[in-house]
Amino acid sequence: MNKFYATLIASSLLFSVIDAHAQDSFSGLIKSSPADATKLLNAYGMPLFKGLGVGENSGWNNTAKTKKLLRFDVRVTASGSFVSSSDKSFDVTKIGLSNHIRPDNSSQTIAPTFAGKKNGNGPLLDIYDDNNRKVGSFNTPSGVLSFIPAPQIQATVGIIDNTDITLRAIPFVNVGNNVGSVSMIGFGIKHDIMQDIVGKTADELIPFDLAVAIGYSHLNLNKPLTVNPDAGTQPANSQQSTDFSNQHIAGHFNSFIGQVIISKKLLSFTPFLAVGYNTTHANVTTVGNYPVTSGGTFITPTYTTFTNPVTISENVISGARADIGFQLEFGFFRFYASYSQAQYKSVNGGIGFGI
Repeated sequence: MNKFYATLIASSLLFSVIDAHAQDSFSGLIKSSPADATKLLNAYGMPLFKGLGVGENSGWNNTAKTKKLLRFDVRVTASGSFVSSSDKSFDVTKIGLSNHIRPDNSSQTIAPTFAGKKNGNGPLLDIYDDNNRKVGSFNTPSGVLSFIPAPQIQATVGIIDNTDITLRAIPFVNVGNNVGSVSMIGFGIKHDIMQDIVGKTADELIPFDLAVAIGYSHLNLNKPLTVNPDAGTQPANSQQSTDFSNQHIAGHFNSFIGQVIISKKLLSFTPFLAVGYNTTHANVTTVGNYPVTSGGTFITPTYTTFTNPVTISENVISGARADIGFQLEFGFFRFYASYSQAQYKSVNGGIGFGI
């Protein structure tokens, strides 16, 4: 249990590092109309969304062998996804921004994403009102991390012949108002199909195990934001809210994976190979009131308040996936490691115990 809590705390610290840097980054993108802010936040945050999806679908299984009735194991693992080079930057002129947002310098249009370069800001963007008057400007933010971590805590138990079920979860972890919280719940099932094909003598006739498995998980992510009116701006009229106290990003990620797994136990060492298909659907919303400079003059600009201005709902991952790795057993203890090739390359490793 001490190892369990130590790993949980370490996982919390990983997310706190992300939040501590990303809080201002995401806040700096909500400086324009809801439609433009949505496109900017989506382009900037997509590597984080994809990385979380790859992580959610990692570490489910390290062997095709299923557990006998009421045999179990408990494991704590962590995944890390490597963001591809193509997802480390984006061109602000290629994401469909309206004419209200334009690069200040037409030769400087490449902006870092969440996984992009960490030194310096992105290009300067100018804000124009409906009368084509420049009323403000802002820089796109710098990058934060190109390696996206995701912890997993799960328990597996045998239920009937050749079948076991897995429950994975991250309890609600609150690491302070300036950091946020993360939680996850998931369910998986695995069935060793070799005996279905060959019969009860499969263990004697076939030198390997073959299984099919599916897993579903739901991850919640909450990141606080701080977006205040730009210096010198005034409300456009008395109808604009001035309460900006409850700003945050609410993210919900639903992931599914289906795999065919083959493995062979060699004493305490079990190598495995798995191929399959995985998806992740992301729903991300900026909750609260946000002041956006939208009118007046460059000398005396005014802002309009938008409530819940950004909503992103799309499949961030959808495609084939392959995993290769191993499991080591020493009595009650287990050690796990694997490498995955999906939308991003990723690694997974951890420890556990069971019978």
